[in-house]
Amino acid sequence: MAKIIVDGIEVDVPPDYTLLQAAEAAGKEIPRFCFHERLSVAGNCRMCLVEVKGGPPKPTASCAMSVKDLRPGPNGEPPVMFTNSPMVKKAREGVMEFLLINHPLDCPICDQGGECDLQDQALAFGRDRSRYTENKNAVENKYIGPLVKTEMTRCIQCTRCVRFTAEICGTSDMGNINRGEDSEITTYLQTAMRSELQGNVTDLCPVGALLPRPQNFRARPWEYSKTPGVDVSDALGANIRIDARGREVVRILPRLNEAVNEEWISDKARQSVDGLKLQRLDRPYLRDNGKLRPASWSEAFNAIAAKVKATSSEKVGFIGGDLSSVEDLFAAKALAVALGVKNVDCRQDGAKIDPANGRASYLFNATVEGIDQADALLIIGSNPRWESPVLNARIRRRWRQGGSQGGDFPIAVIGEQHDLTYPYEHLGDSPDVLQNIVKGEGFGKILAKAERPLILIGAGVFARDDGPAIAALAAKLGVKGDWNGYCVLHNAASRVGALDIGFVPGQGGLNAPAMAKAGALDLLFLVGADEIAIEPGAFVVYVGTHGDRGAHRADVILPGAAYTEKSGLYVNTEGRVQMTDRAGFPPGDAREDWAIFRALSAVLDKTLPFDSLAQLRALLTRAVPHFAGIDQIEKGDAGALKLPAGDISAAALVSPITDFYLTNPISRASKVMAECSALAKSAALKQAAE
Repeated sequence: MAKIIVDGIEVDVPPDYTLLQAAEAAGKEIPRFCFHERLSVAGNCRMCLVEVKGGPPKPTASCAMSVKDLRPGPNGEPPVMFTNSPMVKKAREGVMEFLLINHPLDCPICDQGGECDLQDQALAFGRDRSRYTENKNAVENKYIGPLVKTEMTRCIQCTRCVRFTAEICGTSDMGNINRGEDSEITTYLQTAMRSELQGNVTDLCPVGALLPRPQNFRARPWEYSKTPGVDVSDALGANIRIDARGREVVRILPRLNEAVNEEWISDKARQSVDGLKLQRLDRPYLRDNGKLRPASWSEAFNAIAAKVKATSSEKVGFIGGDLSSVEDLFAAKALAVALGVKNVDCRQDGAKIDPANGRASYLFNATVEGIDQADALLIIGSNPRWESPVLNARIRRRWRQGGSQGGDFPIAVIGEQHDLTYPYEHLGDSPDVLQNIVKGEGFGKILAKAERPLILIGAGVFARDDGPAIAALAAKLGVKGDWNGYCVLHNAASRVGALDIGFVPGQGGLNAPAMAKAGALDLLFLVGADEIAIEPGAFVVYVGTHGDRGAHRADVILPGAAYTEKSGLYVNTEGRVQMTDRAGFPPGDAREDWAIFRALSAVLDKTLPFDSLAQLRALLTRAVPHFAGIDQIEKGDAGALKLPAGDISAAALVSPITDFYLTNPISRASKVMAECSALAKSAALKQAAE
């Protein structure tokens, strides 16, 4: 540790801390525009100037100088820094005056107004007048895609967006061209940005130059009610903030959680928000003479009750959806148990994952933070860039840090080749390669030397018949002493929570693909299950939010609540229990799924033992105690990891996601996501033609 005196306060900080970080450790606020904790130092806005005693006779950029670079006093005293001296005050006022030379007076019409760093710092650190009377320089706006709107005249050249796309996204979409007053930030050829994380530049931009296009002129920041939530577009469980105006959710922003998503979210999480109000189910429906008609709740419940009474429990099934909360699935399973139904499954893709094999068999055991400690990575049958963009960015950051002994961080892939934003060794697309790696051949030598190898297995692997056998080989490579690097990357937000409560077939019960076959069942409940095609024959009851595949097939539709319209528990791919709060209410007559099953149970004379969400959660935590630990991870026991060995097919491994933007009912209802999908396909076709 090194000592430094900041405005008379002595603090101990690491020697590699910048002066800006040292000032923050002393409780002093330093203004900044270009500096960001997760990006490289640019040092070009000069707003963070400070005075260093014994240093040069001019202000120093605190973001670009480290504590170890300062000289001690003549008698070995700690170096001294001033953050509010007359020199510093005058320098900051001058910098702010320069920044505002060409910045337009757009504050009354700018969407950034009210949460703008330039506004705040101009008030706190700037002058009360300007000496410049020349005309302001205007810059032409650029088209950089359907998600980000540009007002480049407002740009102050902080280059945060440039560094973000190059360092975090790995696409280098944006850059700086020309020099002097002609300098511009652009995508060079005014093409759309290609990253699945591009929307984060609107959070990084300290002025109103880059704004979210779908929310343009929708509302002011102080008009929003802000609710903490959890993203359900993938299984990472990124922490989000849901901003609603009245009953409508207008925007979704990231919430800081260093252990999960840091401060980033994917574009699907951020901008599929318009899908929450499109194609919504807001009343019950019954199918009469082949057509769905509006019905009352009592009509719908009576139709279901009549079918239940006419059907034996062996011919009834429940399939859980990918976006359902733990409470919804727990209530559905409780109803299934009350009816004596064993045909219960949450694995719409037919994944061969069984909770009986131990919780460690389906978790990302190394945890998301554990990626930072890994010293080698093998990816099997996964495209993490599409399956979890924020987690993929974390892998890229680990690659940029390099190996622990210098050199590169070794990464290899078995499966499809994709641009993952970092280099890797492609070992082939057949899982046969794994057997050679286990024997210590090829990349197996690197894994054998690694102390903390991380084996990332995509969810698509378990949809294969030989999935458990592939996983068994992977476990041999990833478990070393106290380190469990066997990591399953799920696609469905509800999957881990559903497996934790045992939402899988009972003894002799059918799995989801078997239930979907013609003639297998007479009555089938779909709990928000839209990713599976149900063949003709069964009477289908759909409990969900959107007019998607499940609703099209249904004979009875019971409208449910979306994830922003209820308080619910979700367990992410690493096993972390997280809670999302209600930001609004469901439209029309729609209700929370758990309340629907509670009301239906009374009509079926199988009344469930809870009347409120609190009572339901009490039963849930009694059955599975680790659900009481919010934001905690109940780790799986590597010693109890049981994966059956077997023969491995030579068939190629593929990722289950073919279109990143259209993976769930909410994103498929979104016009913004449809535009992004069309643009991505067009770019892929153009690239293939070239």
